[in-house]
Amino acid sequence: MRLWLCWLGCYTLLLWVLRRTMWVGPARYLRSPLSRSLYVNMMGSHRQPAPGARENHQWYVCNTEQLSESLQPIFIQSYLDQGTQIFLNNSIEKSGWLFIQLYHSFVSSIFSLFMSRTSINGLLGRGSMFVFSPEQFQRLLKINPEWKSHRLLDLGAGDGEVTKVMSPHFEEIYATELSETMIWQLQKKKYRVLGVNEWQNTGFQYDVISCLNLLDRCDQPLTVLKDIRSVLEPTRGRVILALVLPFHPYVENGVHKS
Repeated sequence: MRLWLCWLGCYTLLLWVLRRTMWVGPARYLRSPLSRSLYVNMMGSHRQPAPGARENHQWYVCNTEQLSESLQPIFIQSYLDQGTQIFLNNSIEKSGWLFIQLYHSFVSSIFSLFMSRTSINGLLGRGSMFVFSPEQFQRLLKINPEWKSHRLLDLGAGDGEVTKVMSPHFEEIYATELSETMIWQLQKKKYRVLGVNEWQNTGFQYDVISCLNLLDRCDQPLTVLKDIRSVLEPTRGRVILALVLPFHPYVENGVHKS
């Protein structure tokens, strides 16, 4: 309890310093999400309005002329839909929950001594990934809401929130994950969790395999791609691959990162 009060006092002092020295639009210079949240909450009347729908649509602008001639005809333009807007609104609302942010920051500072950030997020029930809404997923695969297939494999599924978007279209849903707390989150959602060295050797094939923001987080990305090809259904199988560019590998393993 004393440690918590001491920690809270330090943040309060930091907040007071920010208020005294940074009156006009400095939040963008604060690196810590908690510091930004604290500052925005304290400034109150100085808060800038959230970007409107028109500004958000700019996130999806893509210059297709930069794509190769073979890719241009099959490029699918995404868009800001209702599902995405709901996710953004919820994220903005949660970022303003001051005491929740304080609690998360305190727990993270303690558990980071022996747990990875991914595992801490799984423990706290935060850090969910958003890649596409249900409508965007259907548009990407060119399917209708009633479309069904047999098996889905979501590699590196995290807490399963993206898996949940895809799951209504499949009879069997499999997932992989390294973090024990994220595995716990997946099991709570009733997904079948396979070991990272198990999914390649189950003896059956998958109709859709998703590999979302994973290749730059594993130490053998080419091996993962080869394994995906070996277990994908050869006639109708599809791979959904998401990768942040430019490619900057960052492998997280416990508290050791490389």
